[in-house]
Amino acid sequence: MNGARRLAGATVVLAVLAAPPWLLATLTRAHLPGWPTSAQLRDWLTDPLTPATLTTGLIAVAWLLWLGMAYTVTVTAARRLRAGARWVRHLPLPTPWQAAATSIAGAAALTTAHTAITQPPNPPTPVTADELQHPSDTPQTERGGVVVPGGWLPDDTAHHIAAAAALVWLRRRRAHQPGQPDTDATQLTTLPVTVTAVQAAIADQPSPPAATPGAMQAPLPPAGVCLAGDGADHAARGLLITRLLTALRDPTDTTPVIVTSNALTRLLPSVAETATIPGLHVVETLEQAADLLPASSTSSTADRGIPSLVLTAEPATPAPPNLPGACVVTLDAGAPVPTWRVDRHGHTVDHQTGQPRPRMCVLDGTAAADLLAVLAQPTTAAPDPAASVSARPINRAQAKIPRQARRIPPPTPQRPTETTATAVQLRVLGSPALLIDTKEVTIRRSAALQILVFLAVHPDGATTTQLVHALWPGLPAHTVTGRLYTTLSDLRSTIRATTADQVVVHTEDRYHLDPRTTVDLWRLQAAAHHSATTDAPGSWQTVIDAYTGDLAAGHTWPWIDPPREATRRLVLDAHTNAAAAQTDPHERLRLLQAAIRIDPYNQQLHQLAADQLNALGDSAAAADLLHTHRQRLRLAGILDQPISTAR
Repeated sequence: MNGARRLAGATVVLAVLAAPPWLLATLTRAHLPGWPTSAQLRDWLTDPLTPATLTTGLIAVAWLLWLGMAYTVTVTAARRLRAGARWVRHLPLPTPWQAAATSIAGAAALTTAHTAITQPPNPPTPVTADELQHPSDTPQTERGGVVVPGGWLPDDTAHHIAAAAALVWLRRRRAHQPGQPDTDATQLTTLPVTVTAVQAAIADQPSPPAATPGAMQAPLPPAGVCLAGDGADHAARGLLITRLLTALRDPTDTTPVIVTSNALTRLLPSVAETATIPGLHVVETLEQAADLLPASSTSSTADRGIPSLVLTAEPATPAPPNLPGACVVTLDAGAPVPTWRVDRHGHTVDHQTGQPRPRMCVLDGTAAADLLAVLAQPTTAAPDPAASVSARPINRAQAKIPRQARRIPPPTPQRPTETTATAVQLRVLGSPALLIDTKEVTIRRSAALQILVFLAVHPDGATTTQLVHALWPGLPAHTVTGRLYTTLSDLRSTIRATTADQVVVHTEDRYHLDPRTTVDLWRLQAAAHHSATTDAPGSWQTVIDAYTGDLAAGHTWPWIDPPREATRRLVLDAHTNAAAAQTDPHERLRLLQAAIRIDPYNQQLHQLAADQLNALGDSAAAADLLHTHRQRLRLAGILDQPISTAR
């Protein structure tokens, strides 16, 4: 159809171009027999307005009109031909290898054209609308590593950071003393932004296979290396953090990390001197480093080929004569060791050979200090587990439920007589779910579910910036604000398909849940607030009954740990205070054992339960309980770590 239309168009154009000149030449031949003579020109000048001259002028105008039309058609055709030639010139043609591969594939297709198919093809993998619009909820994750504000970390280092962050919260859970008010404000503070950015980046990634403990991310020359370039200091900090993570992850690793004081001052001037970082030794000179290096025959890691790391900014000497078994990394440009030039993104090139080297972890001063915060340990020693703490009587003046700072009073739960057109319930204790008329609503986006839980934790609402920083930490707010709006729009559409009521309301630049929504967390907080301010019997049991599981159980959102721990402490305090008010020793033991099931890492609860078992005459069960607790702490890697007991 298109070809016929184009042929007809070309015929019309040719007819328009050819017919006028043929008609003019045929009809005006008698009026224009040839070029005018000199006598005819003199007659025209004397009397220009004659019938013959007017006819000649009209014929000339007709020829000029035709020439103009012919010029327009010619230029248009030439432009289209030029565009077509340009398209053909840029048409990708197959290379010889591609042509050969295509020929082989064609031959294979011809030879197997009649082969019977014994198995149906795999069905296409379904793709959700969320994946089409946002292929990844963590754009800071790139192949083989994670980009964070101020640096880049390989995947294995990022997973080790997340594991170290989990240990921070386990240490806090172990140190908490239920039933007593918290005076240490750091116990419920969130982790630094670099740590939360790493947690968000690897939230949906599987853990890497277990590698050799202590293996460095970038293989270094055995005689040491000098780091140079714009990213030298950043790479040195990355090496330091990567190697210190090994000491935290593998307690049997005896290879130390040694850094000279001048290098530490240059790389991390803000590191607190009172902080205890496992495996880190600070020396003044390299001669002092030799005394800290383990003997190769006794080192548990020497057989695995993992050298100790010596980081210095002084001129370094080759490792074999002075520092055997150590990899000396220096920042001195005149050191007699191979030099690697590193840029700020971690890309490394051997300065002598020009060959690329493995990409190194790079961190600026702020990012490295943030990551060291999860490695440092408090200096206060743990209380003696053998010291028995008897069950104390309840004291309402000292047994107030600890509450987070600047938390507004929780909304009052609806009374049973209050009814709404549609019953909207948000369950955030245990597995989160939104229920409308007792039917669970399918929420397609994980970010939408996260927003609901975040607003349940913050009943006073949150701004757009606060939501963006919570859901996508480490990313500039303006780059992901559109994603937040898209998520909220999809959530509202999902809810609108079930009910006309709004669950998420936007007023005065803040998003918050509709106060008519029934939230189990609000019910728990209201019960805890009531129990802490009244002496009504059984009030603590109301708190215990309202707790149905950890806040957003099963989810590892970076912001969830502080409110999850605060909620857990509300319930632990309720169990402890209810047990202290009991006169029946068996009921007191039952409450303490129920609290241990909620937090099996808390040391105070285990000691109270063991004391109660001893009081009941079951010393064997008490010893077994404390032994099981120590085994659990040992498996978690926090048994021999000190804990802060400041109150």
